[in-house]
Parts: sequence; structure tokens; C-alpha cells
Amino acid sequence: MTGSRRSFLKLWAAAPALGLSPPPRAVERSSFDPWVEVRPDHLRHNVAQIHRRVGGRKVLAVIKNNGYGLGVAAAAQAIEGEPAIAGFAVVKLHEAATLRDAGVRKPVLCMGPLGESDLGDAVALDIQPMVYTPVGAALERIAARRGRPVPIHVCVDTGIGRVGVPYREAAVLLRDLASRRGLTIAGTMMTFTEDPEFDREQLRRFQTLCDGLKAEGLSLGQLHAASSFALFQNEEAFLDMVRPGMAIYGVYSEPPFRGLGLMDLRPAVALRARVAYVKQLRAGDSAGGHAPRGSRGRPAPPGGQGRPSQDWWPALPHRGHRLREPLHRGAGPGAAGAHRRRGHPLRLGRRLTPGGPGRRLRRVRLRPAHASGPAAAAPHPIESARDEH
Repeated sequence: MTGSRRSFLKLWAAAPALGLSPPPRAVERSSFDPWVEVRPDHLRHNVAQIHRRVGGRKVLAVIKNNGYGLGVAAAAQAIEGEPAIAGFAVVKLHEAATLRDAGVRKPVLCMGPLGESDLGDAVALDIQPMVYTPVGAALERIAARRGRPVPIHVCVDTGIGRVGVPYREAAVLLRDLASRRGLTIAGTMMTFTEDPEFDREQLRRFQTLCDGLKAEGLSLGQLHAASSFALFQNEEAFLDMVRPGMAIYGVYSEPPFRGLGLMDLRPAVALRARVAYVKQLRAGDSAGGHAPRGSRGRPAPPGGQGRPSQDWWPALPHRGHRLREPLHRGAGPGAAGAHRRRGHPLRLGRRLTPGGPGRRLRRVRLRPAHASGPAAAAPHPIESARDEH
């Protein structure tokens, strides 16, 4: 056959339309495909833990990014019935609309940017917009057509440098919004940088602003600032309501937070897999395709002249940190290549034996090859609840 690889791929991409290949079968998955298991009981448990931690304050549940992958409607429906849940916060308008389409009735805050036409769509679905620009006149026109006031949350930037009206200018905007009969300020909010020292300065700026406006007689609604990270830091940041996301899913924002004993968060999501095949390798055997052979008959570390095809789980940088050393120590091109590859070998927490259908991994942990010690060296654990048949 002559021609380029590109032309070959184009030909076979069109094969189904040309009748050159049979129609796909109805089988959607095999019995060995991995799956994601969601624990609604753990979601509810984590909400209760957060509620206790913050002294009974309400929880505005952040379920952005499609419910962190679980489905925004499924996540909301699992916890909407909890008395501690004041409502939900998302970033995309379509996610907020999805919640309403799914029958979610509690308040929904859209924290993303909205144009005037978007504001109209949001208000029509009883979605509360997050405001930080002078859109009071536009919202009043919407309120007039609606026949009742529009509830909003006002976002103040106290130093993080992202969205939000700068705190030095916030009083002017808040006074304007509060003076409009068609608007109700349901909440006033801010976001921490998650730098403990500067967070205290941010909180001081926010409280100074809010205290001054309250003294003028303004109603600012529920004050909220604390994300999952802040739940483990300054308790003064809990204010009237907290706004966690990751913690609801059982994720500790930083590994040391787990050891503080402030909350017992349980993973609400697990990656499940069945063991398809187990074999014992002898010294010198390769694990993966194209693995180069090193000295003394042993396979060279990954990242040398060749590369294993499917034996590595990508290393996920934790909170933006970069990998600072090779995964395999030692001299030679393999060590330098491993640094570029940034992969973690998949290690199993116990000895596996072939099992019958439905046998699952009891525990899977991802650890650098040079790590010493138990789970403390594993920043990305994936655990299942128990071994089942």
C-alpha cells in the first residue's frame, strides 16, 4: 500500500460510512473494565463531619466541575436532604441549570461570569448569580420583569487577585446593590489564598469592610469564605456559612490535615478493578513492551532508550509542585529519563492471588519507587473498602 499514514487513517475513519466495516456490537464494556464506585453514605457522613467541625453552621456545597467528575446532579441529590446543606455552588451556568432540571430545589449559586442575557436565564431558573461588577441596573430590569427581587451574592477580592470587586472599592458597589429595591444581597463572600499568614490579613480586610457597612445599616446576607482548606485553619474564618468542595468528597486538602483529627473524612469515590491476570517475574524479566535491558541482565529503569507501554500511572503534581528528583535513584541515562517521564509504579498493598469473578483489589497505593515507609509516602492513594467475591 502506498500513501501516507494520514491518508490511511482518513480512509479508515470513513470506513463505517462507506460500509467497509461491520456495525459495532451492542456490548458496551467487558467484565474486566475498571469502574468508579460512589458512596452516597460517605458524602452524607462527610457533610455531617463538616457541620460538626464548624459548630453547626450551614454548608454551601461546592460541586463544580460536574460534581468533581461524579455528575453535578447525582452529587446534589445525594446530599440535598441533609439539613446542614444550605445550597449548592457551581461555576458554569449549564451546571446550575442541570441541577434545576434534575429537581434540585435548594438555592444554587453560579460563581462564574454571566453576561446580561445569562443573568436573565439564571434568574428565570431561580439561580443566584455571583456579582462583582456594577450590574445593579441590569438586575433591576430583570427583577421588574420577574415581579420579585433577585437574590445575589457579592464577591469581594481581599487579595487573591482573581474575580471579585477589590476590597478597597467594594463598599461603593455594595452600597449601590443594597440600595436597589429589585435586589436582595443573600450573601457576601471572599476566597482565601491558602497562605495561613496572608489569610489572616484577608480575613481582617473582609471583616473590617463588612462591619463598617453593617454599622451603616446595610444587610449583607450570609458571610462566607471558608473552603475545604480553611476548615483546618483559622476557625474565625467560618463566619456565617462555609463553602467546602473537596472535603465533602472525603479529600483532605493537605496530607498533614488528616493527622490533626479535626474531622473523619471518608473517601466517597473509589476506582475499582478486577485482577485479570497474575504472574511471577524472575530477576532480569522485563515488565512492559520495549523495556531496555540494563547491566547484569536487569531491566533498566523506565525512561531509558525504551519505554514500558502500560505499566505506569502518571505522577500527578500535588498542588502545583513539580517533581524534583528522579523516581529511580542511581547513575545512568535511565535515572534522567525517569525524571522526564514522571511516572509512579503501581504497587499493591498485599500479595495478590488469582481469584474468581468479581474479586477486587483490596488496596492500591501509588508510591515512588524510592519511597520508604508506609502510606505517608503515597500522596495519591486509591483505596477500596474491602476485598469482595
